Amino acid sequence: MWHSELVRRYGGRCQTRGLAHRATSPEYLTVLTDRPPRTKALLTKFVASDQLTRLELPGDDRLRLTARAIEEAMTDGTRTTVQRACADFLSAAAEFYGLPKPDVRALASRPLRVREGGWATELFGDYTPSTGVIRIWTRTAVRKQVTSFGTFLSTLTHEFCHHLDCQRLGFRQSPHTRGFYQRAAVLYHHARGTEMKPLVWLRMPGGRWRIDWRRMRTAPPVQNIRYTALDLQR
Repeated sequence: MWHSELVRRYGGRCQTRGLAHRATSPEYLTVLTDRPPRTKALLTKFVASDQLTRLELPGDDRLRLTARAIEEAMTDGTRTTVQRACADFLSAAAEFYGLPKPDVRALASRPLRVREGGWATELFGDYTPSTGVIRIWTRTAVRKQVTSFGTFLSTLTHEFCHHLDCQRLGFRQSPHTRGFYQRAAVLYHHARGTEMKPLVWLRMPGGRWRIDWRRMRTAPPVQNIRYTALDLQR
């Protein structure tokens, strides 16, 4: 199972993992890749995922229209309505990429697990490859407020990209590589119709990478995101 989560220390900095986009200020976020695996077979797939920066996109508005329906459902509808809108979005995405449609469950408040030292894990969404089910939570963990549309759609596209990894791209482990985050970001910004800036990475110990938000803020947006297959800058 893969998931989108926020790990935070109350009153301090926080670390987010598994989200292509956040409404929270980037100064308080750290997006990290997974550690490279040690076994040769898994490492080969990991490197292939890391290097795959191209993602074909629909040449029409099918994803933008269904994403807009999710936004409307989150404003005026029930969880059942939101779940139905998510199912329509996933059906359109799966049809375009030639995949079986994943099931989706729209749930209430995010699970919150408090750890020693004041750290807490807040779950936004997850994907189970054995069942093809995406779960996504519609309300915040503490205040029980409706999740912002940007965060919600980012989580949904992130989990769909795990499904895409498993069902079409041959990445059964679906690691959080730079390539994965970039593919998820492309799908999110295409579906939302917003500008995307290339993800800029800093090398970390242990073969991991993290996003450099300061450099990203000054980078020019990616051009022609709506209708072309992109080869993103590193």
